Amino acid sequence: MSEFNGLVAAVTGGASGIGLATAIHLAERGAEVAVLDLDGTSVEPPLIGFSADVTSRTSLSQAFARVENQFGRLDILINNAGISAVGTVEENDDDEWSRVLDINVVGMARTSALALPLLRRSPAATIVNVCSIAALNGLPRRALYGASKGAVLALTYAMAADHVREGVRVNCVSPGTVSTPFVDRMLRSFPDPVAERAALDARQATGRMVTPEEVASAIAYLASPSSGSTTGTALEVDGGVHTLRVRPA
Repeated sequence: MSEFNGLVAAVTGGASGIGLATAIHLAERGAEVAVLDLDGTSVEPPLIGFSADVTSRTSLSQAFARVENQFGRLDILINNAGISAVGTVEENDDDEWSRVLDINVVGMARTSALALPLLRRSPAATIVNVCSIAALNGLPRRALYGASKGAVLALTYAMAADHVREGVRVNCVSPGTVSTPFVDRMLRSFPDPVAERAALDARQATGRMVTPEEVASAIAYLASPSSGSTTGTALEVDGGVHTLRVRPA
């Protein structure tokens, strides 16, 4: 019997990339998985999709009501939905700052707030936020994105303190650069996408970008009842970016 048998997980932004890899991984390990995405109809069984927009409290409220109606419970929330931003503080305008922060930070808080009434009823309640190495590392032309992920890290610690005595664990993963459609879309904004991809691979001491499946495995560890004493933690899955300083190959 898997430790996820009988548990229900909701994954925001679960229709592609890290979110989809996580949803599949949790389902393979026994969880029932609700995918909350702008297009909730795009996932295949055993995943069950629900349309939801993390910028809309009404949309999220309706989605969690459908999750409760479908499964009768919620044990695990994976806050994965997010968008990228490339630029310095001069290059991102006010509208872009508002849009990215609303999705990456406020959207995470909004989703968590609406999920908590269900999570408090679970004997294995946990929230895992998807953060980034950009939270603690200065990356070129990632001012807005880094600011949003720094806020996610702080939010994770604050939520963990607020809800630990309610039996809700809160942690985050901080991936390095992950090879996903998210990154592919970002690369198209560069004059030389091939050279930029090579630079992103080289950023990791391992010499390659992180895979979505590797991040999914880390999320599953934090979400598992087996990690019941792990809360208020940021788990780095970054190919050594944060701590290793290796010589160039």
